Amino acid sequence: MFVNKYETKTIDFANPKAVKALNKALLFKHYNANYWEFPDINLCPPIPGRVDYIHYLADLLKASNLNENISVLDIGTGASCIYPILGQAEYNWKFVASDIDKTSLKYAQKIINQNKLISYISLRLQNDSTQIFKDVIKAEDKFSASMCNPPFYKSEEEALETTKRKLKGLKRGEVEVVRNFAGSQNELWYKGGEKAFIHNYLYESSLFKEQCIWFTTLVSKKDLIKGIYNSLKKLGATDIKTINMGQGNKISRIVAWTFLTK
Repeated sequence: MFVNKYETKTIDFANPKAVKALNKALLFKHYNANYWEFPDINLCPPIPGRVDYIHYLADLLKASNLNENISVLDIGTGASCIYPILGQAEYNWKFVASDIDKTSLKYAQKIINQNKLISYISLRLQNDSTQIFKDVIKAEDKFSASMCNPPFYKSEEEALETTKRKLKGLKRGEVEVVRNFAGSQNELWYKGGEKAFIHNYLYESSLFKEQCIWFTTLVSKKDLIKGIYNSLKKLGATDIKTINMGQGNKISRIVAWTFLTK
């Protein structure tokens, strides 16, 4: 906490540890999570934005008459295992959650164990960082939906530049540039950035079109939408939707697609 220029005691949103403490408190109060521990280097996801994705996905599934026995594949769950925690707490969904980082999965597994969620959430390691679904989706798997929060940046430099702008917006002056949401390389940047990751995701989804009803991903850059639609049409998607999301000053969107008929 700190006292701002208006003499108000408030949370220091420029401090990663303060942001993490707030999110832990939200999880404890609203989502039955008594334990949520992982290294400070890992991405600390903002709970309101993450639960928004869960709610919009629930609306999409309900509109498709998918109301029972929901099973979701979370791509890149990270050390926080945040989407499975929220999806189980809000809707009693079951999850398979994947990641390319063994250490992140170790912390995620401890969160699952301590919150007694073993019967709801299982973890799978993606051994090949160039692949998304291969070796994660098994032959017998059937998912109601997949979800993904892709790496947004092409490099660490791009991520830090964004943080500088955010700190300026928080009017914290000349301070050491520390990402207030933290985050490791695997979580934040990818060769070719968000566009490259998403187009890999689109292509691979077409290889598993009968094993998942709705594929979904967050898309931060609006100018990527046209290219995503063009690619999905070429790949044979039968339905594509864009769902707009807003949290505070942040505007984002979910793109959802299926290869199945009604």
